[in-house]
Amino acid sequence: MADSRFFPSPAPMSLATLAAKAQCELQDARHGDYVIEDVAALHTATSAQLSFLDNPKYKDQFRETRAGAVIVHPDFAKLAPPETRLLFSKTPYKSYALAAQAFYPDDRPDPSVSAHARIHPSAKIGKDVVIGDFVVIEDHADIGDGAWIEPFAYIGKGVAIGAASRIGVQVCVTHATIGHHTRLYTGVKVGQDGFGFAIDPAGFVKVPQLGRVMIGDYVEIGANTTIDRGASGDTIIGSGTWIDNLVQIGHNVKIGRGCVLVAQVGIAGSAELEDYVVLAGQVGVAGHIKIGSMARVAAQSGVNKSIPAGEEWIGCPAVPMKKFIRQNMVVNKMARKLEGSSNDA
Repeated sequence: MADSRFFPSPAPMSLATLAAKAQCELQDARHGDYVIEDVAALHTATSAQLSFLDNPKYKDQFRETRAGAVIVHPDFAKLAPPETRLLFSKTPYKSYALAAQAFYPDDRPDPSVSAHARIHPSAKIGKDVVIGDFVVIEDHADIGDGAWIEPFAYIGKGVAIGAASRIGVQVCVTHATIGHHTRLYTGVKVGQDGFGFAIDPAGFVKVPQLGRVMIGDYVEIGANTTIDRGASGDTIIGSGTWIDNLVQIGHNVKIGRGCVLVAQVGIAGSAELEDYVVLAGQVGVAGHIKIGSMARVAAQSGVNKSIPAGEEWIGCPAVPMKKFIRQNMVVNKMARKLEGSSNDA
């Protein structure tokens, strides 16, 4: 059960209501009136709680669960304890997410503008916004209807924030346009100078960074991520892309729709990711290369050449997954031979 100091106690719901909200189908319609009070993990859930099974690794916990109901793929129904009510879904984790959202919706405050905020008279503020304490909104900024700007955020000159977007505590946004329903978590920095300069023995010479950052709709950007504005063109983040904490995106990078960038990824200037690319944790991408649509790169890989669409790469320098496996097999075989030679000696 979630800590009531941080999360409001959820309202109980019938299984029929939950099934509709979670896009599930009840195994037995007679269980529709059964009341669920909360969500919980399989091994801790009680008879008043809902859980889920998505990963077969947890089949044993499913067999032993005391949950009142479980969201599960129909293929695993035979493993359920006799007293457990089932909600069938072909995507159990997604259905669980929808159910959990139903119990714990965003705790959004009522529309208000803090008397401690500093808003330039030329800024355009939409309807039903929330603007917290000590927010600064500069001249000609445009804040869309229903936006939520949390305390100590800075919105620079001319910045546009789309409708229903949420800007977190101590976020700084300059030289940028942000779409609708997009969320920037605590400490995100968008639009600062890119790392552009001419190298000279007499002293480095800064190159003015004259582009923007263009962020689409339904984007999530994790805490303390930094996104540099373009040097001449724009840095672009496509709609539906989700970015984890502590990610660095250099100037003129172009990221397509529906990409996933996990924590501590670094992307150098002018690299391009097409749609639905996945970069696992701590992947580094060199500048001026392209990663094709649907490609996936394993954690801690270093990408220094372009990757064709749909391929899986791993390693530093990164290579196709099958090549990496073959290389490891050869290295391991050579190592065993050397060990055998040493033992013979």
